[in-house]
Amino acid sequence: MPLFARKPIADLQPVATLGTVPIALVVNANSPIKSVPELIAAAKAKPGTLNYASSGAGGPQHMSAEMFMLLTGTKMVHVPYKGNAPALTDLLGGQVQVMFDTMPAAIGYIRADKLRALAVSTAKRSEVLPDVPTIGESVPGYEASSLYGVAAPRNTPAEIVDKLNGEINAALADPAMKTRLADLGGIALAGSAAEFGKLIVAETEKWAKVIRTGNIKAQ
Repeated sequence: MPLFARKPIADLQPVATLGTVPIALVVNANSPIKSVPELIAAAKAKPGTLNYASSGAGGPQHMSAEMFMLLTGTKMVHVPYKGNAPALTDLLGGQVQVMFDTMPAAIGYIRADKLRALAVSTAKRSEVLPDVPTIGESVPGYEASSLYGVAAPRNTPAEIVDKLNGEINAALADPAMKTRLADLGGIALAGSAAEFGKLIVAETEKWAKVIRTGNIKAQ
C-alpha cells in the first residue's frame, strides 16, 4: 500500500517489515449483494450509482477500490470521510453501499454479522475468514494489502539499522505477538532491511501505475 513520505525511496532507510494486513471488501449485512460477481454486475448495470466509502483520499481503502474498478471496468462513486470510524458508521447505516476496509477495522463487524465480507484482497484466503474468497478468484490479477514497517532517516548508520532490525524480528517471532496479529487478520512479516527496501520499491511502482491509469489527483 502507498507510503506517505514525500520521497520514501530517496529519503528513508528501510529498517524492518512488521507485517501485512488484508483489505476486506464488505457491504452492509442487509445488502442484496452477496458476492464479488454480483457487485461487478450491479456496478456495471448502473455505472456511478454505487457509493464506496473510504477513510480519506489516497489511503488503503481508496486505492484498493480504484484498483478493483480498473481491473473490472466498473465505476463507483468515492465518498471520502475524515477517518475510518465515520465511514464505517455510514456503511452500517446504509448511507454508502461498499467499502474496502482494513481487516482489523472490519473483522469485529463481520464476526457480529453486521457487515458481509464478499472477499479479501490478498492472494490467499485469510486464516480468520477461511470461507471468504479472495477478490482474485473473481478478478484475476487483483492483490492488495496494507504493508507496515519501520524506516529511519536515509543516513542512519548501518549498525543501528541492523540492531533495530534484529530486535523487531525477535519481537515478531514471539508467539503472543503472532497470535494477536492473526486474531486481527494480520500477518507478521519478518525480514531484512534490504528485503523491506525491495518491497517499498515494488509497492511504489504498483500503486503509481494505479494512480496514473486511474488519473487520480491529489486532494
